[in-house]
Amino acid sequence: MAFLSRLFGKAQPVVYPGDQTLDVVGESFRQDTLWKLAGGYKTEPVSEPILAVLVPEPGNPEDENAIMVQIDGNCVGYLTRNDAALYLPGLNTLRAKGEVALEGLIIGGGPRDDGIGFLGVFLDHDPRDFKIPRTGHGYGSVGLRTGFSEAVETDDEDDSYDLSWHSDLSDDHSTAVEQLRRLLDEESDPIDIHYMRNELVRRLYKCRDTDPLALDAFDTACEEYHAKIVTIRAALFDKFGKVPVIETYRQAVIRCQKAKDWTRMREWAERGITVYGSDAARSEVVDDLHKRLAYAIAKLDAASNPKPRRPVRPTTTATATVIETLVCTRCGSSFERQRTRGRKPHLCPGCRSIAA
Repeated sequence: MAFLSRLFGKAQPVVYPGDQTLDVVGESFRQDTLWKLAGGYKTEPVSEPILAVLVPEPGNPEDENAIMVQIDGNCVGYLTRNDAALYLPGLNTLRAKGEVALEGLIIGGGPRDDGIGFLGVFLDHDPRDFKIPRTGHGYGSVGLRTGFSEAVETDDEDDSYDLSWHSDLSDDHSTAVEQLRRLLDEESDPIDIHYMRNELVRRLYKCRDTDPLALDAFDTACEEYHAKIVTIRAALFDKFGKVPVIETYRQAVIRCQKAKDWTRMREWAERGITVYGSDAARSEVVDDLHKRLAYAIAKLDAASNPKPRRPVRPTTTATATVIETLVCTRCGSSFERQRTRGRKPHLCPGCRSIAA
């Protein structure tokens, strides 16, 4: 692990291990740096272990809570805006003990239809180190456009769909879920179905902390959406000339990622990549899925090829041999023997044999 052998300047940072994933964004603007850190440009897929330092950036003009991610002193990205606000207080507390570092991977690369895949960064951590409950952590949005606003703006002009239902949805997620299910029972237009089902998926995920069955319903809703994707994709492409961001695929991938279901995570990432094809309205959404796909593959490879355990050497205590000299009380001769516990003999071996 090349990076772990390097020092970070003044003093080595404090490493906080964990098994929960923390996303990094903005890597697409730092590809040259990442390729350099990964050992140079190559065509094979990359899975490079790294140690990353989290650095608050209060002077950032875009976000006063910004947290920069550095590898060997190089900026490779940032935590999402939502995560930065959530983690900054805990990070500042930990930094009183020294620089805060997390283990992780540079992931990606490999051949793609449009060239070589881009590199991304995933970090491992324990949210509790940052005073965040493990079940309460949410991943930030990368702010991708769904096309909903554009569809609403042209709703009056296009009689094939009617999005007025959206403004009638309850703010209560459980109530909205029931409203959406009733609407879907009667809806046949693919664009309405697309936005209804994506909203249903989103609302079900919001219910996960209050409804123990919400995640199972979420999984079912994602599958039901994917089952209709051929008709939905055609309608979206006809409407926009491109495929807008479909949040269901990213959300399903993240759901599997947080559950450490690497096989399903891989499947959902591959599904999303196939659906977008070369027609994605925003290329970064496809890059995000490729990054998560590479991460799932790396986790599956690690599970199928575990690192061999170091053999445990048996612990033995060596006892030094001590020879002592004694004097026979019968003949007065000296004799030697190995010192042992217990009473010492008064007779030499010869006198003992005569006495016997």
